[in-house]
Amino acid sequence: MCGITGWIDWKVDLTEQSSILKRMAERQDHRGPDDAGIWLSAHAGFAHRRLVVVDPRGGVQPMTGTQGTRAYSLIYNGELYNTEDIRKELTARAHRFLGHSDTEVLLHAFMEWGPACVEKINGIFAFAIWDESEETLFLARDRLGVKPLFYAERNGGLLFASELKSLLAHPAVEPEVDSEGLAEIFAIGPARTPGHGVFKGVQELRPGHCLQFDRGGLKVHAYWSLESAEHPDDFDTTVEKVRSLLQDAVLRQLVSDVPLVTLLSGGLDSSMISAFAAEKYRQEGKRLHTFSIDYLDNDKHFTASDFQPNADGPWIKRVSEHIGSEHHSIVIDTPQLISALQAAVSFRDLPGMADIDASLYLFSKEIKKEATVALSGECADEIFGGYPWFYREEMIHAGTFPWSRNVEGRESWLNEEFAAKVKVRDHIDRRYRQALAEVPKLEGESPEDARAREMSYLNLFRWMPTLLDRKDRMTMGASLEVRVPFCDHRIVEYMWNVPWSMKFYQQREKGLLRRALEGVLPDDVLYRKKSPYPKTHNPAYLHAVRQWLQEILDDQTSPLLQVVNKDALLQAIQADDPNFVRPFFGQLMAGPQLFAYMAQIDTWMRNYSVRLV
Repeated sequence: MCGITGWIDWKVDLTEQSSILKRMAERQDHRGPDDAGIWLSAHAGFAHRRLVVVDPRGGVQPMTGTQGTRAYSLIYNGELYNTEDIRKELTARAHRFLGHSDTEVLLHAFMEWGPACVEKINGIFAFAIWDESEETLFLARDRLGVKPLFYAERNGGLLFASELKSLLAHPAVEPEVDSEGLAEIFAIGPARTPGHGVFKGVQELRPGHCLQFDRGGLKVHAYWSLESAEHPDDFDTTVEKVRSLLQDAVLRQLVSDVPLVTLLSGGLDSSMISAFAAEKYRQEGKRLHTFSIDYLDNDKHFTASDFQPNADGPWIKRVSEHIGSEHHSIVIDTPQLISALQAAVSFRDLPGMADIDASLYLFSKEIKKEATVALSGECADEIFGGYPWFYREEMIHAGTFPWSRNVEGRESWLNEEFAAKVKVRDHIDRRYRQALAEVPKLEGESPEDARAREMSYLNLFRWMPTLLDRKDRMTMGASLEVRVPFCDHRIVEYMWNVPWSMKFYQQREKGLLRRALEGVLPDDVLYRKKSPYPKTHNPAYLHAVRQWLQEILDDQTSPLLQVVNKDALLQAIQADDPNFVRPFFGQLMAGPQLFAYMAQIDTWMRNYSVRLV
């Protein structure tokens, strides 16, 4: 993976602006510590940070190419999983390649098919191509938004980058946040409305979208979207197709010229990926390495709940022994977790999922000592129906985002002045209705099936992006590339029209997925009740974040005090029972996470010199 940034300007000679572009790229050097490159012309400039995964010599960027009299320059962040398929097709059309990188294949694909190349490629990507002859910039982002891409129009020109911090390194982009940006933080956060860059005048290129910028201005359009139709297959055929798609997705994503591992929690999703990968490695005479995370003394403090019924440890051992992997258990202590909360803000550029972010960053740092690429089971729950809000009536019909129902709690965070500006309830309601309006309807569908389809859409395009943001920023913060096989668009497209009655086979969350993996995993693992990403249960964490937020609230210079209801937060901090604060996001983010989230907002406002406008 890599970090990309660029600048298009009709009024400035960019050949004299290399220092600004270098500074923008350096802000995201964690995304590409192995190499750096810059390319400049009169009106376009690209800068690149590279994490070498495939073809160290042949994949150097920015990459240029010519076709006839036309010259093209490319910068790219991502990985193509059908590289060889595209290469064969291009070779048959007289294209010749100097190396074996997917970067070179992508450049030639654009030269052959133009913007339509995005419809042919399978992968995770954000890329920019400059056509020097036409003076046209083309940007594209992968279908599910696994790789990030932000942009800002300034003074008639365009700036873009993988991360917000890179845009903020340009003198034309100020760290200003208006009432709508604040609403994203306090009403929606740690989620974010697709397309919204939080900082004023900054946008995100939405998943499955392209952008073209030339002297005539900026145009954005979708090149991919889901289409609703009757599901054509019976249950047994569906099971076979799902298994085939999953196995193919995993095998395609094992391509790497550097060490590759899998993340293993002992749950259904990561176990499936590890099983398919281990079998492939065994056929090649290699042994798969797997990694898991836990917290010091978690076994002493763990309390089973409906949402987190048992600890992962014994299940990790069970799966690792079954597939024959060499397993590595990473154990994190509370002081490490606390110290990483601020680092997590700097990698996400926004307050995030508190310890759930920080722990992934620390986990990734340890994995990076052994490998550069990892495969993760992220996003299976959104695609196959693994969350309680898919099947619990009170969540299905909550009338809002089911993972963020505690609207009253969010309203109580803000002081009177900013509550009137932000309008938490109105913002949530507007964003929720906006999301529902996007759902592609199927004529004649029953009300129950139509609602199931809406729930699927909300999960895919409102909940899942938050987890993908987290996965990209925290892992790339450690210079680790993490791939997500469940996000193969072929799987998402197929599952979109599978009826809920099939997905909920045997009245089990992810029932269809479990049935499709029979014979791949042991039955006890296959039908283990879902357990979420592990979090710390150590009371020392709660104590530490309480104390951190208390110190912030006692500091009269804290920027957080401009916006929050200090008395309400003090009441929450001083409550004897941390469950006094109901979960405000998902099922894992309750009292301790609220305290850390507020402290992260303070860190963000200080470190980014945020100005409220």
